[in-house]
Amino acid sequence: MTRPDGYLLDNRRLEAGERFDAFAALFDPTTFRHLEGLGIGPGWRCWEAGAGGTSVVSWLAKKVGPTGKVLATDIDTSRLTSVARPPVDVRVHDLGTDEPPMEGFDLIHTRLVLVHVPERERALRSMVKALRPGGRLLVEDADPALQPLLCPDEHGPEQQLANRLRHGFRKLLAGRGADLSYGRKLPRLLREAGLRRVEADAYFPITSPVCAALESATVRQIRDELVRTGHATDEDIDRHLANVASGNMDLATAPMISAWGRKG
Repeated sequence: MTRPDGYLLDNRRLEAGERFDAFAALFDPTTFRHLEGLGIGPGWRCWEAGAGGTSVVSWLAKKVGPTGKVLATDIDTSRLTSVARPPVDVRVHDLGTDEPPMEGFDLIHTRLVLVHVPERERALRSMVKALRPGGRLLVEDADPALQPLLCPDEHGPEQQLANRLRHGFRKLLAGRGADLSYGRKLPRLLREAGLRRVEADAYFPITSPVCAALESATVRQIRDELVRTGHATDEDIDRHLANVASGNMDLATAPMISAWGRKG
């Protein structure tokens, strides 16, 4: 991720673990499908950049086996200690400011990271630089501006409140340097970085219990900031969390756009 003093969603908060679990449940099937399509196999050298949680790192480790390598990096590696054993190497690394930890990777993947990194252009160049010729890059990131609503079907006061809080969340993200329309740019950015055979698609869950769990964890994590900045009151947040817990809300996420290509 980016530096901890600028990142709104600190990995060390209790709610961060709930968010990582929700991301895994929502997005791992899409991520794994794309990684399989890129041909990952035994002996591959992989870099999971801005890893945060462990689900993708563990999956990569099984795919590359004992002859491969998985480098998992983040500015905060506290949640990666459980997987720090061969073939996984865990290192502290700031994707936005540090040079690549090594080069010659067969595959580099990052998910829901660059949208938060103010130095995202530099980070993307860094990952492309670290690929071997013919190496694959898969970047998956959100585009909150493409679908800005928590409740696309805004049919009542509960949904209106949810969307007002989501608007506040987006304002907080933008204030920390997030690019809320980043996901849609990925195909062009990968081509401009010199990658070939670039493709992309998007995944957009509209309602599920996991979407509700993600929303609850996110709002609880940023509660103080929402109140401090005047985007919500404590009463607003209590009411919204109760609405989410009722199970009667259709809650969506921002589309996650996956883009991939090969280094020439």
